[in-house]
Amino acid sequence: MEYIKRSIEDVIRKSAKSFKVVLVTGARQTGKSTLVKHLYPDLKEVTFDDPFAEEQARENPEMFMSLNTPPVFLDEIQYVPSLFRYIKQDCDKHKEKGLYYISGSQPFKLMELASDSLAGRVAVIEITPMSLREITGSTFTEPFLPTMEYIKERNKDAKKPEDIWKLIHRGGYPEMQDPEVDWTMYYSSYVKTYLERDVRSLASVQDLDAFRRFMVSCAARTGQMLNYSAIADEVEKDANTIKKWISVLEASGIIYILEPFSHSALKRVIKTPKMYFRDTGLASYLTRWLSPETLANGAMSGAFFETFVISEILKSYSNRGMDYRYFVSYYRGKDKKKTNKNGELVAEEAEIDFIIEQDGMLYPIEIKQNSKVTADMTSAFQVLDQIQEKKRGTGAVICMCSMPGALRENVLQVPYWYI
Repeated sequence: MEYIKRSIEDVIRKSAKSFKVVLVTGARQTGKSTLVKHLYPDLKEVTFDDPFAEEQARENPEMFMSLNTPPVFLDEIQYVPSLFRYIKQDCDKHKEKGLYYISGSQPFKLMELASDSLAGRVAVIEITPMSLREITGSTFTEPFLPTMEYIKERNKDAKKPEDIWKLIHRGGYPEMQDPEVDWTMYYSSYVKTYLERDVRSLASVQDLDAFRRFMVSCAARTGQMLNYSAIADEVEKDANTIKKWISVLEASGIIYILEPFSHSALKRVIKTPKMYFRDTGLASYLTRWLSPETLANGAMSGAFFETFVISEILKSYSNRGMDYRYFVSYYRGKDKKKTNKNGELVAEEAEIDFIIEQDGMLYPIEIKQNSKVTADMTSAFQVLDQIQEKKRGTGAVICMCSMPGALRENVLQVPYWYI
């Protein structure tokens, strides 16, 4: 298959000029190795998927390092975490930048190892499944923000895909962009490899059948608040085991945990996080939606559309090398103004699907699968006005509308392909 240009290529090149080590991480099969080899075709490569190379690096690291002098590309380094110490020692002997390019498919574990061993020497770059921008060939690189300035710039090359449900169902893994690749066989192999390599190494899980059922249960709850007890009852495991397994899915880049918005001015916030699968194709496979048509018309279509939209927003930030975890959230609670129902004042529960915080501004976002949306859908946005030290920025409803427009002052309707 022909190489598809990745939005993050320039970020990697800039990082290699500023840091001695470039760590490219992300879930399995997101194209990490292909990307590094495309950018630096002359680099010597050592992959620790090779048992011999792993054994050599683990048993005799000094000799391994002497035989693989920089610049060098070390792939799947999560299998030899002890090597980080030796990379640090070698970096301290040299003044040059771009000495080591390392990659692996256990993002959180590698970030922790890198921050402990290579602080100040390493640039950590997350590679996600392919974004809609990448799939459609867009050259636009600005992170998503629901403002008129953003919409005007995005309007220059925003392109509506022919069949969004086909893209959601197929997913964003690079190999799946080849129409000749069989959907069922690819994801079956993906899950098998993930269970046998990443799951066992991260958590020493022995009951892989139970973990597979757990993955299915989580996929069926994408876009929902995280309920450990409900998953535990379904999988027939205790809640502590489920919490541990959730951390495994998050650490290996399979799911994303969206934290609730919290502020002292809001007294009745629900503090339960929400869980999203990072790739809708994998979630479709696990929940057995076998075609784009059944997914589009099924009971989970709204949850999958929301998962897709939030994933695309996060990709727009990670593809600029930005750690989005500290400035995105969602809100759910009863801080909304009370309304009169049958002569009684009732505090209604309100929800804001997604909030982006930037420069002291809070940008609220509602996500609707509809093609027609109304300003009433954004009534919960006013909750943020209670926070005096922050301002509420432009809000938006991201939906399937045909073009951008204003729903009311300070609230836009935004087609999903404008993300």
